Amino acid sequence: MGQCGITSSKTVLVFLNLIFWAAAGILCYVGAYVFITYDDYDHFFEDVYTLIPAVVIIAVGALLFIIGLIGCCATIRESRCGLATFVIILLLVFVTEVVVVVLGYIYRAKVEDEVNKSIRTVYNEYNGTNTDAPSRAIDYVQRQLHCCGIHDYSDWKYTRWFNESRNNSVPLSCCKPNVNNCTGSMLRPGDLYAEGCEALVVKKLKEIMMYVIWAALTFAAIQMLGMLCACVVLCRRRRDPAYELLVTGGTYA
Repeated sequence: MGQCGITSSKTVLVFLNLIFWAAAGILCYVGAYVFITYDDYDHFFEDVYTLIPAVVIIAVGALLFIIGLIGCCATIRESRCGLATFVIILLLVFVTEVVVVVLGYIYRAKVEDEVNKSIRTVYNEYNGTNTDAPSRAIDYVQRQLHCCGIHDYSDWKYTRWFNESRNNSVPLSCCKPNVNNCTGSMLRPGDLYAEGCEALVVKKLKEIMMYVIWAALTFAAIQMLGMLCACVVLCRRRRDPAYELLVTGGTYA
């Protein structure tokens, strides 16, 4: 029974190390996705520290690749030093992912306040040109999220761009895609997106932060299983150094 448990632990551990390599790629993808999305919405943020969870999760992803390599070699060779190093690094990464989860929840709670503070300023800086960053950001958000204005299209009446243009219209990015010859005129509200952008931007950014949180939680659970299997192998080897190796058939350590 003891030998069966050891073999099972080693087999699971090798399999988990392969998962760590896959996890490294997934975590780096999630972190990069947050960075790309932040670049699209950064004008609605004043606090750049909202990127901290993404930075940490990319670093964890890179580290997981190295951990997977160390874990595979240590498990196959059943190196006591290698397995101990493997467990210690996993523990450190596990703590880091717990920190990511905590920071994710903190910044997720701050998203709404950040957007509320900055969105009116961004809309007031709109000038309708593609060369202006705030203008590009607003047009992008309105097209992608199918929204218009802060709370609805009428909010454009209070912007500097609306007062200067004096044509009683909103930007063309407010036009529904299935409407032909839309000019953005407020006299035809049916041509325009009805929902405001503020609530949708907050919802989108909170969803992205949840991706980070769930990714960190999922791989933290996998790492706990990896630490448990490594500890089983280490404890068995310490008590009885003469047991069958995983890859050498009948050769004893």
